[in-house]
Amino acid sequence: MGLEIERKFLLKNDGWRVCAHHCERFRQGYLNNEIYCSVRVRTSDDHAWLNIKGLTIGAKRQEFEYEIPLVDAHEMLDTLSRKPVIEKVRYFVKVGGHVWEIDEFEGDNEGLIVAEIELSHQDETFEVPDWIGEEVTHDLRYYNTELAQHPFNSWHPHN
Repeated sequence: MGLEIERKFLLKNDGWRVCAHHCERFRQGYLNNEIYCSVRVRTSDDHAWLNIKGLTIGAKRQEFEYEIPLVDAHEMLDTLSRKPVIEKVRYFVKVGGHVWEIDEFEGDNEGLIVAEIELSHQDETFEVPDWIGEEVTHDLRYYNTELAQHPFNSWHPHN
């Protein structure tokens, strides 16, 4: 069984941009109406994955991921996934012993930027850079499953 321990944060400013050492463009969609888990298809460059995550909202939840053929992923995103498809650029920023993943959303979620850090246990300490703002780990609105149903551009007002 896979286990994901991840915390999510909003950003105070763009100070992270000068530290980003790599980025990837993602396109992902959800194939189910979640009751117990989310089933997601994601593409990046020339790779694709099927991902299943438990629905527990918070820092810790089950996660399984499997690489699938890219052509199959595109077909699933175009024909089977809920709309809108999530589009984002993920930037990687190393701070201390961790790599922060900064997701800058496009399309229907344009304007939203969220930072995530993956931990090996829930009580793990980590360096918090000065560009990190409010923690939103327990705020359902910032989960991609929710953004696929209630995109950021539909929030009134944006907060």
